[in-house]
Amino acid sequence: MRTSRTSRTSSYPSVSPTHHAPASPAHPSPVPPAQHPPVSPAQHASVSPAPPSPAAPTPYAPAAPAPRAAASPAPRVPPYPPLDLLEARARALAAVAPGVIRLRVAGTSRAGRPLWLLSAGHGERQLLTVAGAHANEPVGGASALRLARLLAHRPALLDRLGCTWHFLLCLDPDGARLAHGWQPEGPAPSLEECHLRFYRPAFDRQPESLPAPGDDRAPLPESATLLRLLDDLRPVVQFTLHGIEVGGAFAMLTRPVPGAASAFRATAARLGVPLDHHPCDGPDWQLDPPGVLHLPAGRAADPDDAGERDPSGYVAGSTWLHPRRHGTLTALVEAPAWAVPAVSDARPAADPRGEVARLTGMLLRRTRLLTDLLAGAQDTDVPDGLAPLRDAARELLAIAPAVVTTWTAEEHTGSRGHFTTLGVAARRIPLRAAAMMRRALAPTAPRTADALAGLVREWCAEMTRTYRPLWIPVSAQTGLHVRTMLDVATRLCTARDS
Repeated sequence: MRTSRTSRTSSYPSVSPTHHAPASPAHPSPVPPAQHPPVSPAQHASVSPAPPSPAAPTPYAPAAPAPRAAASPAPRVPPYPPLDLLEARARALAAVAPGVIRLRVAGTSRAGRPLWLLSAGHGERQLLTVAGAHANEPVGGASALRLARLLAHRPALLDRLGCTWHFLLCLDPDGARLAHGWQPEGPAPSLEECHLRFYRPAFDRQPESLPAPGDDRAPLPESATLLRLLDDLRPVVQFTLHGIEVGGAFAMLTRPVPGAASAFRATAARLGVPLDHHPCDGPDWQLDPPGVLHLPAGRAADPDDAGERDPSGYVAGSTWLHPRRHGTLTALVEAPAWAVPAVSDARPAADPRGEVARLTGMLLRRTRLLTDLLAGAQDTDVPDGLAPLRDAARELLAIAPAVVTTWTAEEHTGSRGHFTTLGVAARRIPLRAAAMMRRALAPTAPRTADALAGLVREWCAEMTRTYRPLWIPVSAQTGLHVRTMLDVATRLCTARDS
């Protein structure tokens, strides 16, 4: 974990995540609200108006009209498009805008699923957006489609940037398939329902993680596909789109881009998305509060520095850092599904050491409770198809003591928002482990699975009572991604033209 810096009070305006006012973009061209019409391969981009309601019978009609069969409700279109719908929408875009949009298979996953690359425009500069790197973050695919749809209908944006914009629609389709099933319902979706289908792979099965420097293992097939794209395209910028269940928004840039940090903060404010004042991610990155992390200049200048350290101490190579050899900027954008406004609190924490002791104690108690509950569970109790859930859950339980060591060793002089973020993370680790192990054991050990389901319910309720998380509409989640990508791309391409 990075050594905390004394937090400076920000002049960034406070925002309420319950308000999502129409946003004016941080770039020259406006981004329309996300639309999610029913899709067929032949028709996608336009939304047909609803047919007029049948006229009511005249009061003087001699007889009542014959009874009609009840109209079937329109099929619900998921706000987070699953794999099949991602492909269908991409094909539809290529069909309606063949002069602008192309679709091809860039590679295959470990299980043989296609990695679809959607490309827009024909400009000399190359830009790449990577979605679906983590199975529990489906918002990236929705954001990629939203921007691709915008570019298909406004190709002048591509001409203005002089670029071809590529979208890797889902980097981990195998993980996405295992996580498929949950879609937010209603204006206030359930955190517990979200975790009933939760899956996030173990570290060495995440395609953005590469074998650490000096490790002779081959990268995953998905990782190799992305590396090949990065080396072939040598893009001006690689965007990687992420989401988090509970917390605040933040961005990570492998080098500073003049004006980009302030534009990101302004975009989050207009969309009503709180910023994470001091994220837990990127412990070796330079904090630029609120909500922005930069790769330190020393690391950015060292071509041999290709390792990323997790708060648990796990070190791996990273597809974020690989394209620095080509002068590529990598920009990661994190959008929360449920916002916790307290993560934005820049005031100094009153008792940093006490907060660390309290949070690490809770993390250890909960992981020990899970370890004891699972003491009789054998690996053979889990069907082969659910083994990745078991492995990811066991890894989380195994790394908890290392996370505690990291947090305890850090010099904590941070903000109240930072300790809110740590508190969410301390709850998130055992919650994710319990959720995944429940799914893994449900077919063969239902009593243990029921006990785990009870913990998931209890811990989601406690998270809700403690932080009062507020649902961020998917249109605002994708809006944060899309507006940030357009702003950074505009700044980079304009700088090259000047």
